[in-house]
Parts: sequence; structure tokens; C-alpha cells
Amino acid sequence: MIIVTGGTKGIGLAIAARLAREGESLVLGYQADEVAALAAQSQLTATGARVSAVAADVGEIEGAAQLMAHAASVADGGPVHIVHSAAMIYPTTLLDADLAAFTQAIHANGLALLYVVRAAMPLLSRGSSIVLISSAGARVPQANYGALGVGKALAESLVRYLVMELAPRGVRINAVAPGLVETTSVARMLGGQEAADRVLERAGRANPSGRLTQDQDYAAVVEFLLSPAAEFVQGQVIHVNGGSYVPA
Repeated sequence: MIIVTGGTKGIGLAIAARLAREGESLVLGYQADEVAALAAQSQLTATGARVSAVAADVGEIEGAAQLMAHAASVADGGPVHIVHSAAMIYPTTLLDADLAAFTQAIHANGLALLYVVRAAMPLLSRGSSIVLISSAGARVPQANYGALGVGKALAESLVRYLVMELAPRGVRINAVAPGLVETTSVARMLGGQEAADRVLERAGRANPSGRLTQDQDYAAVVEFLLSPAAEFVQGQVIHVNGGSYVPA
């Protein structure tokens, strides 16, 4: 069974689509958009996968517990894997942020990883794999990106600390940081689709590989990290961005 938080839209849905196959059990967590959730469930069920979509805010301890309680009710006895893709988009500078909203974003983008892992512990066993979907913004500051970037930096730190406790149990945890991807969340972050189109066009031309990150690029890496071939990969943040943000 594979649990994908934020699995009904954008990057999370693209990953779920890559992992969906005949007989696979997929649990998709989402916060509020039931229309998108039902569409995602229908899309992935057509592959022959057993798909359920669960409304649960994993940025709250209770929401993470609710999602994992559902996963436990449909568990099929095989290894349980988690792809944590849920995120809260709150474009803001740090000094001008509404601190209550910023704190909520830190819970959703950072601490939620711990909430999800803690709630999932009864389901995890030797061979299970957890993948955090992170962002280059966790390491490279970007305008109005603090609520997401700081949260993801916290989540990446949690990955490293959790290795010490999960690896002895035979459970892997890593992160994948896609490059800039054309999603509705990117448009919201950049102030609308028109502004996003301009940024995306420039980013594609500036990328050393000559294009933007595509769904198959990062989804293939996630698929590898969930596979037995990645048994000895622990605590890594793998950037899938065509060479952008390569340090000097």
C-alpha cells in the first residue's frame, strides 16, 4: 500500500499516477477540494489500482491520525510506503507575514512530516519507505517563499533525524526536491497564471538542461526510492531539477 498526502492535485497526483498499477492499493490524502479528489480517484482507479481519497489535514496532529486510521482499515498486508507531498501555499515575506498564518504553514510544510510518520508507525515495517517532497527553496531563499521554504527546511532536518530512529527498524526515509514545475500552486505562489507563465518561460530557458522539470522526472525518482533497489539509500535529499541551483 502507498499513502500519498496531497495526492489529488499537482505533484502529488503526478506521483500517484506513476505508482498506480493493477492491484496496487493507494490512499490519497487531501485537505478540502472534494471535486479534485473525486476526479483523481476516478483517474487512478481506471489503471486497476484500488484507490481511496481521504479528507484529512495532515498539518494537524488529529488529521494525520485520521488519515492513518483509514489506511489501517484498508491495509492489504504488504509493505506500507508513504509519499508526503502535502503543502500549504502562503506567499509572504517573513517580516510582513501574519504570524498565525505563518505558524500554520510551518506546521503544514514542516512538522506535518513528523505527525504523519508518528501516526503511521503501527503500519510501517521492514522494507517500508517514506519520501518527503521538498523544494530547492528549503536551501535557496526566494521571494515570498519563506512560509514554504522554511517549512521544507524543517522537514528536511526531520528526515535526517528520523533516519537515526527508522533505519534500525528497516524503514527508509528520504526526500525528493523537484525543480520548478507548472502547477496551480506555482501560479498561486507567483501571483497568478500570467506571472507564472513568464517565470516558467524564463526558468526553462535558464535551466542548464534547457527545459522545466516534468512530472516523469521526479516521479521516477520517487518510484525508485520506494523500491527494494533503494534499500541502502537513507537520509538523502535528491534534487531533480536539470542542474538548476547547483552550488559553486
